[in-house]
Parts: sequence; structure tokens; C-alpha cells
Amino acid sequence: MITIYHNPRCSKSRQTLQLLVDNGIEPDIILYLETPPDKGTLTALLGKLDLNARQLLRKGEDAYKHNNLKNPALSDEQLIDFMTKYPKLIERPIVINGAKAALGRPPEAILDIL
Repeated sequence: MITIYHNPRCSKSRQTLQLLVDNGIEPDIILYLETPPDKGTLTALLGKLDLNARQLLRKGEDAYKHNNLKNPALSDEQLIDFMTKYPKLIERPIVINGAKAALGRPPEAILDIL
């Protein structure tokens, strides 16, 4: 089963979902702003993406600025806590296929895990 962490208001997320559909895939869609991943799920996603927490942060979000998340002293665990509290901070879309995951930026980046 292929899963997409999706935000329908995001053009890259919509394009990535369309790319999946165009490839005959009907993914499980998680509207992560409505159903944010918990700390364990987010930690597992980072492992599948082979990214650290800072690499998954959306730096243009108000929550990033208001919480001074650019502070290099913040640990991955602290950043993950902020992402679970403020899911808008999570870069999107994320597509998962078993033990693999890819960030749909650009949307074609997900083709490597299909």
C-alpha cells in the first residue's frame, strides 16, 4: 500500500497525488494537517526519508519564526515535538511505499520508490 501525506491546498502535493493516480496508484491519503503524525510516526518517516528533522522543516511558516526554530541548539527530538504540535511545519508531500519514502519536491522524486 502506498500512502501520501497530503495537503490539498499545496500545488506540489496535488501534483504528486496526480502523478500517483496517473501511474495507476490509488494511495491511502492522510490529510496530515487534520491528522498529524505522532512523534513515533514522524521519527519513522524521517528514517525512511533518510533526513534529519531540520531537513523536513518548512522554514517559511510562522510557527518556525515564532518558535525560533532556526536555533541550531535545538535537537531533532525538540524539532519533532514542534512538528507534531504544528503540522504545517512538515514539508510535503511525503509518499511512503513500504520501507521507502520520498518527498514530492519535485513530484517526480517519488518515482524512485514506486
